[in-house]
Amino acid sequence: MPKFIKTNLQIIALIVILLPGCGQEPSQTTKQANDNNALNPLDAEITVYKSPSCGCCAEWVTYLQEEGFTVSSIDHDNVDDIKTRFGIPDPELYSCHTAIVDGYIIEGHVPANDITRLLTEAPTDIKGLTAPGMPMKSPGMASRIPKDYAVLSFSESGETSVYSQY
Repeated sequence: MPKFIKTNLQIIALIVILLPGCGQEPSQTTKQANDNNALNPLDAEITVYKSPSCGCCAEWVTYLQEEGFTVSSIDHDNVDDIKTRFGIPDPELYSCHTAIVDGYIIEGHVPANDITRLLTEAPTDIKGLTAPGMPMKSPGMASRIPKDYAVLSFSESGETSVYSQY
C-alpha cells in the first residue's frame, strides 16, 4: 500500500475514534468545575429596600459591598409595604430593611456569611433569612462581627428555625 494512502487511512481512523466524543456531555469533572463557578454567591446582586433616613441600613449596604457583594439600594418611604409585597409571613420577623437576592428575602442585619451560605446551599424550603428587630451587635449596627443574636430562616408558611447563632 502506498505511503500516502496509509497516512490518510491513519488520519481517517483517528477521526473516527475521536469524532464520537464531539457533542457528548462534559465529563463529571468539567460539570463540577462549571457548577462551582455558577455557585459564586458574589455574582448575585442584592437589592436593598430601606428608608432614606436610616443610617444603620446604609451601613449594612456598605458592609455588604465591602464583603464583595454587588448591592443596589432603593429608598422607600414605607418599608412595611415592601415586606408585605414580598410576603414576609409574620411582622415578628421584621427589621428595618428588606433585601432580595436570587429569590430569597433577607430581612434586617443578616451577616454576609449567612447570605453566602444561603446562596451556596440554595435550600428550597426556605423563603428567607431574618435578624428580627435591630440587634445591637450586628453588621450595620455597632459591630461588623455579629454577637449575641440569632439569624432565623423562615418558610412560606412562617415556620422559623435558627439558621445561625452568634
